[in-house]
Amino acid sequence: MNKSELISAIAEQSGLSKVDAKKALDATLDTISAEVKAGGKVVLVGFGTFSVSERSARKGINPRTKKAIDIPAKKTAKFKAGSELSNL
Repeated sequence: MNKSELISAIAEQSGLSKVDAKKALDATLDTISAEVKAGGKVVLVGFGTFSVSERSARKGINPRTKKAIDIPAKKTAKFKAGSELSNL
């Protein structure tokens, strides 16, 4: 399912127009993104948790040249499925 199909499904199930469903979906995704970018966590009980995971710096190997490289530390977005979603 892509974004436009999701918008259509939301509109159908909620009785909203597709324009309003798109606004609602965009607002939801923007809010989740802003909270995670700020280092926070969004918990949707039964669905899952969006959070930030920190990866420490480490050594790696360039597969093309076989030389050692330094991989810098970084933060990544993480999603952990909730009980209702993971018990399919």
